[in-house]
Amino acid sequence: MSHTSSTAYKTALRARVKRLAGQIEAIDKALLRDSPCAELLHQVAGVRGAVNGLLDEIVESHLLEHVARPGLSDEERAQGAEELKAVIRRYAK
Repeated sequence: MSHTSSTAYKTALRARVKRLAGQIEAIDKALLRDSPCAELLHQVAGVRGAVNGLLDEIVESHLLEHVARPGLSDEERAQGAEELKAVIRRYAK
């Protein structure tokens, strides 16, 4: 079972995603009204920061649940570490 199935955790993540959706919508509206480039750049930078914050939250949770949690088998730890390694490699590109 995924650790993101926790109701409170899932609710918090979904709230972050909804805020991100609102930020994206604001960028779309700014484009439609021909907002200055500086305004768009600030909005896009804000979205990037919010996405990075969401990623940090999920990476930390994955690390704690699938790599560092006491009681995991060596195989489970290795799988969790491999999953995390793949995400970090993809993010770093």
